[in-house]
Amino acid sequence: MPSPHVVAVARDDRHRFSKPVRDAITLVAGHGVEGDAHAGATVQHRFDARRDPTRPNLRQVHLIHAELLDDLTVDVAPGDLGENVTTAGVALLELARGTRLRLGDEAVVEVTGLRSPCRQIDRLSPGLMRELVGRDADGRVVRRTGVMAVVLAGGVVRPGDAIVVEAPEGAHEALEPV
Repeated sequence: MPSPHVVAVARDDRHRFSKPVRDAITLVAGHGVEGDAHAGATVQHRFDARRDPTRPNLRQVHLIHAELLDDLTVDVAPGDLGENVTTAGVALLELARGTRLRLGDEAVVEVTGLRSPCRQIDRLSPGLMRELVGRDADGRVVRRTGVMAVVLAGGVVRPGDAIVVEAPEGAHEALEPV
């Protein structure tokens, strides 16, 4: 596996499914990606905001591993699935809740849970949802659409930046959808 690093970064100021790739993004502590429609201290996802707009935003930053994109049968580029940070060399789906990721020199995010995929995935490419969501041998739902995080320390993040993974202390809490 390659040394952990950022492959691409993306943001969009509107609530669209895919996000345009950028040269850099700025993470803001307690807020998310500066200029992104999903940034904010309280929930910004349209569906969740309709249910309770006062809930804390546990989805400030969306991360997907590039290895997943390489594994798909259709062409999906960084940003196409709405992620802010595309990583390489980090088994994101195996991380514990509370894992901290240092992105570049300053930024730190804390993993809050799994991304819950929505039907818009099939609008990107019909049948793609079946590749990203399935069941394991025990019948449990397996989501492969990345992880969500909150920003603990702000900073600029660029492609090529190193990623340092810091496991939380205590028992490993498996990721659940947020």
